Amino acid sequence: MPSNLFDLTGKVALITGSSKGIGRAIAEEMARHGAKVVISSRKADNCAAVAAAIDAECATGSGGAVSIPANISSRDEIERLVAETRRELGRIDIVVCNAAVNPAYGPMSELPDTAFEKILHVNILSNHWLIQQVLPEMIERRDGAVIVVSSIGGLRASTTLGAYCISKAADLQLVRNLALENGRHNIRVNAISPGLVRTDFARALWENPEYLASHTERDALQRIAEPRELAGIAVYLASAAGSFTTGQNFVIDGGATIS
Repeated sequence: MPSNLFDLTGKVALITGSSKGIGRAIAEEMARHGAKVVISSRKADNCAAVAAAIDAECATGSGGAVSIPANISSRDEIERLVAETRRELGRIDIVVCNAAVNPAYGPMSELPDTAFEKILHVNILSNHWLIQQVLPEMIERRDGAVIVVSSIGGLRASTTLGAYCISKAADLQLVRNLALENGRHNIRVNAISPGLVRTDFARALWENPEYLASHTERDALQRIAEPRELAGIAVYLASAAGSFTTGQNFVIDGGATIS
């Protein structure tokens, strides 16, 4: 007997930072499970290319994609992104806050204020703005799934990525607060915390042979993740399979945090 626990047919998923990396992998997998997905990042050409590729793959199915580029560092841009999504697809059932920045690498003692402010603004405040925009319709329907892509950096200290780790720890608390506030409306809010993933965002880390070796030698799986390995948990959290899951942080790190 077939199961529809992971079926997303009829759902609309808005995914930030989805023209590449983890965000793209989540968008592709949600579309394969029937969702209409919004591909959004700053560069319009990249968004259009990814949306076209997803549409081509889903040509005979129920999923698909639209391209709505936006810079989430701007509240006005976030409002436009949400408005255009509703205009094109009618609703928003799932939001995935995936886009993030990290313009600084080094000790906190040398961190410029401008870099710290940018990290906190994009990685925390922009997520807050986007979720604020989509919650009212979810509350009205008494159904919705919010997913924030955090990081195991939010669980650990760092001598080189301190501000980024602070922002990701704050995202975890944002998830817990929103889950408690909105659970009575049947809205689920959860986080995904990846370890090191083979993305452009983390390229400076995994392309460094010494860093890669020292990072993975004690991990249970002794390797880094591929973006698609983060997509399954997002589908779970967005679908009926995750209907009783909220306020949680799912660590997907190949065993890095247990070693």
